[in-house]
Amino acid sequence: MRRFILFIPLVIFLGIGVFLFRGLQLDPTELPSALLDKPMPQFQLTSLYNAEEMVTEADFKGEPALVNVWATWCPSCKQEHAQLNSIKAEGYKVIGINYKDDRQKAQIWLQKYLDPYATNVFDDKGRLGLDLGVYGAPETYVIDAEGVIRYKHVGVVDEKVWGQLKGIIDNLKSGAKVAAQ
Repeated sequence: MRRFILFIPLVIFLGIGVFLFRGLQLDPTELPSALLDKPMPQFQLTSLYNAEEMVTEADFKGEPALVNVWATWCPSCKQEHAQLNSIKAEGYKVIGINYKDDRQKAQIWLQKYLDPYATNVFDDKGRLGLDLGVYGAPETYVIDAEGVIRYKHVGVVDEKVWGQLKGIIDNLKSGAKVAAQ
């Protein structure tokens, strides 16, 4: 019986090792979202540019769009910003959620690097981000014309990712049903 007790730490160590090895096989850009195929969470926050102007989830409706969570403190957000400006230039709607940031710094940042956002929500406390299940910036969601979340991408939107997101948006515009991912 005493010999069996000596092997317990080894069994525990092997169990933890298997668990951690499995974690190395996961793709961090494929984080699950409980909000897929559900409407944008209800919120009422101010516009980034006007502290008196309120923005709600109703402002996200009307046409399929990208909803991009960004911040000035996020180096990856700067990396994807030129791509977001290109997406706007192609005629696609991009909505911004400025996440846990300083309003003045964000306004200056958008003046310097151009503003790709049709609407920009100021989420200084991160409440909307929490409701969306944001792990960190940047994160991008595809919403349909009714404001329902159809896809979530964690990480930088580059040309390759945009190709995938553009296909989803184009399918939504044509009325095709998009499978949640």
